[in-house]
Amino acid sequence: MTLSNKIKFVTTTKARSNISEIISEVRYKNNIFAIGRRSKIEALIIKFPENFNKNINEITNINANSASFNFLEKEPDLYNINDLRKKYV
Repeated sequence: MTLSNKIKFVTTTKARSNISEIISEVRYKNNIFAIGRRSKIEALIIKFPENFNKNINEITNINANSASFNFLEKEPDLYNINDLRKKYV
């Protein structure tokens, strides 16, 4: 089962027997693997962020270094840096 062009589903049995190939695809092709049983996802293997910032949590690091928010590139800027400084600094 393929979830998207970047996420591939594999069974736990297949993951165990092909772990080095899976890691290579994650590392070099930025693919994401969903691992599970009976078509139910139990875990994900994703690339570790290259620019990991130990001062923020893991989820923020992953989102900041992934394509999670690429859809926002097409959105107009609603705020500028001065607006953010007024409210949050």
